Amino acid sequence: MNELAQAFKMALALILTGDSDLLEIVWLTMQVSISAVAVASLAALPLGGALALFSFPGRRTLIILLNSLMGLPPVVVGLLVYLLLSRQGPLGEWGLLFTPTAMVIAQCILVFPIVAALTRQVVEDLWGEYGEQLRSLGASRLRSVATLLLEGRFALSTVVLAGFGRAIAEVGAVLIVGGNIAHLTRVMTTAIALETSRGELSLALGLGILLIGLSVSVNGAAYLLREYSGWRHG
Repeated sequence: MNELAQAFKMALALILTGDSDLLEIVWLTMQVSISAVAVASLAALPLGGALALFSFPGRRTLIILLNSLMGLPPVVVGLLVYLLLSRQGPLGEWGLLFTPTAMVIAQCILVFPIVAALTRQVVEDLWGEYGEQLRSLGASRLRSVATLLLEGRFALSTVVLAGFGRAIAEVGAVLIVGGNIAHLTRVMTTAIALETSRGELSLALGLGILLIGLSVSVNGAAYLLREYSGWRHG
């Protein structure tokens, strides 16, 4: 018990003093996760909106696929990206394996179906509310997608935050494609796993405390945005 208390004390000291190793890991984690969510959202938001309003062959199959991929195992994604980026893979000559870019790619694949599937549901609900009005104004389906994405920006912000929550807590895929290399690809989740296995609990606890704080902040922001969105449409 004394050792655990000492580890907590040292963890708090690392946070309060701004330990350089801890801050470096947190900074890289934020860079990778924010980049992955931004790239994934740029493609997933329009796709989700289009799936909500357009009818085409295979639409139902695509919706089912996206919903299924929301629970895609991270280690499988890590393996697939590893095979793509390894020297024997089709993208091996780019030299991206064991770099932050490889980690962004893996997280993009994990985040994309979450944002796309949830966006479809949000836009579909908005279409039920505003569809008649948009049709009376002569808006095309494509124009309606853009309008509803803008109208649902607060609800969609919670969707993006859900994607960020998935990305920042991910460990399996980024460990496989990043390699957990010190000062290069070591992020919060992989560092916690490594330091715990080595018995270095102070840094692991410090990162764990910050990771929980980020998770609570993201979920709190999502809740407030949902409440604000509901108040605006109430």
